[in-house]
Amino acid sequence: MITVEHLAKAVGETKLPVLQDIGFQLEEGEFVAVLGGSGSGKSTLLRCLALREKWDRGNFRVDGKDILKSGFSGKRKIRREWAYLEQNAELNPNRTALKNVLIGQSAQTPLWRMVTGMVRSDDYMGAMDELEALGLLDKAKLKASQLSGGERQRVAIARALVHGAKVILADEPVTGLDPKSAERVMENLRKLCKESGLTVIAVLPIELAERYASRLWVLKDGRIKHNVNGRRLTSQERLSL
Repeated sequence: MITVEHLAKAVGETKLPVLQDIGFQLEEGEFVAVLGGSGSGKSTLLRCLALREKWDRGNFRVDGKDILKSGFSGKRKIRREWAYLEQNAELNPNRTALKNVLIGQSAQTPLWRMVTGMVRSDDYMGAMDELEALGLLDKAKLKASQLSGGERQRVAIARALVHGAKVILADEPVTGLDPKSAERVMENLRKLCKESGLTVIAVLPIELAERYASRLWVLKDGRIKHNVNGRRLTSQERLSL
């Protein structure tokens, strides 16, 4: 499904290398946890995969399509089919949870819907179904500003799914959440990977990564130092964190 080869990215005027020769292959339905110390390149990796950062070098293929060499169509595929969730969910605080799910992000939503806020009945039912699946049906009519951090993250996940996301890139989606809310978000993501074939790549704390992810990447010095199936890391592997 996803193949990355030789991804490299440097930043700043001094062109400090952040990512160096990153490579991997992922299949549909995998839940990948990205681990690493401060400055290891975790967030930069997600932003590059979301095409929010320009690659200095590398190959990027999705379902056989060469994303970096296909111009506008390649970028459009990623923006429409991949959802990038930042640490603080990007929701309109003055819209309800339901409206945030329905309206979506600019790359996913027709201009007329963003301007008018109008939706079709089928879209409405689809959004309500996703909110119910994520335990948020009773919060649908509340404004985003009235929701907790964990609830906002789940609204962002529901929005991504309603708009057809096949891949979710989540940068520390549970930071700042209470343990119960964090586990609810993780359980939702793992269930979606297993049952719906969603692929998730998320920066996570090690305790949750070892419990929920099907694959662990440990980044060090801009490279994937360890790429292992979901399990507890060994003492030697933990030295890279």
